[in-house]
Amino acid sequence: MVFFFRFLATGTDYQSLSFNFRIGHSTIHKIINHTANVIWETLGNIVMPQPTTKLLRYCANKFESTWNFPNCVAAIDGKHVTIQAPPRSGSLYFNYKKSFSVVLLAMVDAEYRFIAVDVGAYGKNSDGGIFTDSNMGKSLKNGTFGMPKDRPVTVNGEPLPHVIVGDEAFPCKTYLMRPYSGRGLSQDKRIFNYRLSRARRVSENAFGILCQKFRIFLNKIQIHPKNADKIILCSLCLHNFLRNDNVFLTVLEQERTENEAPVFTSISNIGGKCSNEAIKIRDAFKGYFNSDSGAVSWQEDAINMGNA
Repeated sequence: MVFFFRFLATGTDYQSLSFNFRIGHSTIHKIINHTANVIWETLGNIVMPQPTTKLLRYCANKFESTWNFPNCVAAIDGKHVTIQAPPRSGSLYFNYKKSFSVVLLAMVDAEYRFIAVDVGAYGKNSDGGIFTDSNMGKSLKNGTFGMPKDRPVTVNGEPLPHVIVGDEAFPCKTYLMRPYSGRGLSQDKRIFNYRLSRARRVSENAFGILCQKFRIFLNKIQIHPKNADKIILCSLCLHNFLRNDNVFLTVLEQERTENEAPVFTSISNIGGKCSNEAIKIRDAFKGYFNSDSGAVSWQEDAINMGNA
């Protein structure tokens, strides 16, 4: 067990672990894979269960109080986890960074916990394409993800849906907000982009925290992609376990179900466009962020200093 956590904490390869602990290379391989499986199977449904409406409502309250973005349940982003080039894989795992990788696509709450993930997509695929064909993307599209009911963000205002925030790589949907694109944006659109970016950055921060805890993600993982997926899932469980607090655990306990761990699949590259309804919802959030009730005192200074 000691060398398993050294493997995660330092990214030491199997051969070095074999020399350091005087254990055969194949034995190291079996123990690490078995331990990663046990941790995921034991902790997965405890620290990262299937999202429920009550849990997502709790996340939305945290996003509003901490990051000033109402009706936001999560931030979404993808991370390329660098791996050794698999044999006979061609360009499937070759990404735009000129390295080989598998993609970790994750939804993150306001306190840097992973609440839904998809692991194992080919490195050549885009974040937006992976999201569209992932289990989380499909469940959001068909309304089975458990999103809370629409809620007005101002007194006597029109109800707005609960959303996830992402960057330009993702399509704009009624349940997924992305920034306005282009140059020379008007002041109100720049303010919206700043407020969305401020909430969205929790996903990037979560990846940063994950990499500092488990420095294996800073190195090239020299194992087969299927085994790399197990290591990633195990690390996410341990990350959430270390970040959980009593209030969050209480919400999970109240909503505990017997759902199985999510299924992860390989994804094809699929794009998307903004629908008229999605544009209307984004404009409504933009109006709120530029109103007296929704503005924060520092937003204009932030965009004038070049933060949006």
